[in-house]
Amino acid sequence: MSTLFDDSTEAAIERGAPLAARMRPRTLDEFVGQADVVGPGTALRGAIEQDRLSSLILYGPAGTGKTSLARIIANTTQAAFTELSAVTSGVADIRKSIEAARDRIAFSGQRTILFIDEIHRFSKSQQDALLHAVEDRLVVLIGATTENPFFEVNAPLISRSRVVELHSLADDAVALILNSALTDDRGLGGSHTLSEDAIEVIVRTSGGDARVALSTLEFAAASCVDTDGVINIDTEAVSRATHTRILAYDKEGDVHYDVISAFIKSMRGGDPDAAIYWLARMIHGGEDPKFIARRILILASEDIGNADPQALLIAHAAFKAAESIGWPECRINLAQAAIYMALAPKSNSSYLAIDAALAQVRTGPARSVPDHLRDRHRPGADSYGPYLYPHDHPEGHVDQRYLPAGLEPGAFYRSRGRGWESSIIKGRSASSEALPEAPKTESEHA
Repeated sequence: MSTLFDDSTEAAIERGAPLAARMRPRTLDEFVGQADVVGPGTALRGAIEQDRLSSLILYGPAGTGKTSLARIIANTTQAAFTELSAVTSGVADIRKSIEAARDRIAFSGQRTILFIDEIHRFSKSQQDALLHAVEDRLVVLIGATTENPFFEVNAPLISRSRVVELHSLADDAVALILNSALTDDRGLGGSHTLSEDAIEVIVRTSGGDARVALSTLEFAAASCVDTDGVINIDTEAVSRATHTRILAYDKEGDVHYDVISAFIKSMRGGDPDAAIYWLARMIHGGEDPKFIARRILILASEDIGNADPQALLIAHAAFKAAESIGWPECRINLAQAAIYMALAPKSNSSYLAIDAALAQVRTGPARSVPDHLRDRHRPGADSYGPYLYPHDHPEGHVDQRYLPAGLEPGAFYRSRGRGWESSIIKGRSASSEALPEAPKTESEHA
């Protein structure tokens, strides 16, 4: 039974808690930014509201609401709620929680929800200690992790749970959380105002992390002075709070397009220092890492192409890293890819070739497939003329027409004479000159 002293202590602790802790959502309706996960009509929301929850692994970047969602579940469900941290708990703590859950079922029939924060920090043996309890539904597990659970959580535990991915909060969601903190009695209670420019800066520098955004707001508010009964938080206060220089970078405006343009042109122009500088501007401005990675991936084919085919693989790997890791770690992957692109030999032959071919297809005459290239699996195919199967010839290459009539080699693809592309073209030319004339027989291959 709680006492008046206990209630006063809890109230004092809550008043002294950080703004981010005080503003934790208490209900699903207050939970902002993850409508696809727990919005009205979703399966997970229905399971929570009907108290029929099964084990979950909540996966997503910091500040996206994993712990908040777990505590909302605790306030909603009729089950007992037990919380452990993988940082401070061991196998003995897990077994103690499981035994307590067993006693609850035995004596009162009450289920237990076991929340484990940072579950990826548990060792294999610690995770294994949970298996039978989860499988027998002795406990309903809710694990929270910022790491990809398919790599960091044991497969048997994953197979007994549903993985729910939470995403970095959208800008409008972070802005909504900030505005709530300004007016809510748990937050600043209307004592401060926040300029639109300051909101934009906090949103931009938070990187979709609600905790970071609220901490910045709290620090900025503490540095402001009451002037004529109004405490206004401006961009200067936000800059002081973040100890970070605020550079113009509107993700929807001209600066955004100017910086990405400079980034692409620096890689194309072979300047790794400039490429890294503009990459840093985008990172600092809170740009979506997948947007940056997509531009690198496009450049790998558009401006490097077959002068260095490896560039496309590196760009694709950087995109997958941005997709699965996110900020801040993926900055290293993006930096590696950007420097590689800047240093790689350049050729836009593939880009020019496909556009020239498309222009011919769209505006030129309809051209027939040469008879010797046509499919052989039809009556009358014997009259098509011989097809020379390249593998029947020295070096796996033979001269024969592949283009339709009216088009000649070089109509679309023209080597830039750089890197791998150059060596292949030169090698093919040399081997063609050295080879004897191939026999004019048609292979059985069609």
